[in-house]
Amino acid sequence: MHRTLLLLGTNVGNRKEHLLDACEAIQQHIGSAELKSSVYETDAWGKEDQPAFLNQVILVTTTLTPEQVLDEILKIEKQMGRVRGEKWASRIIDIDILFFDNEVIEKNKLKIPHPFLHERKFTLVPLAELVPQFMHPVLGKSMGQLLREVNDPLEVRPYVEPSSSS
Repeated sequence: MHRTLLLLGTNVGNRKEHLLDACEAIQQHIGSAELKSSVYETDAWGKEDQPAFLNQVILVTTTLTPEQVLDEILKIEKQMGRVRGEKWASRIIDIDILFFDNEVIEKNKLKIPHPFLHERKFTLVPLAELVPQFMHPVLGKSMGQLLREVNDPLEVRPYVEPSSSS
């Protein structure tokens, strides 16, 4: 069995529902979600003139290879209505492979660990919550240490469901 850490993100429509749907599809097509971080809300990164994102990291055990995991992720995103276009644009769902065991993979369409995860607080906050001692196989630092060192000004807030007024 392999362990992969995946980042889920969404900023369109019913964001909480999209995270739940993505997690369910991951469990059906990739493997068992063993651990899930809290859900966090962050203003958009890279292209700021759009709604805030909800993000969550999940730890999945799988028998699939990294390439098979990527193929399944792309299918899930497409089935959920993701249309790939402008970089950093709003999206129904985005699923990134952050880590796959301790592997380092540098292929055209697959880079593991995710090349920018150490620069993004919205990735590091849920990672540090879930696996604070996990060591980045390239940088040699724990998720907790990377979070303490990150130079990202965006605030990452625990997501609070809006109260429904009756």
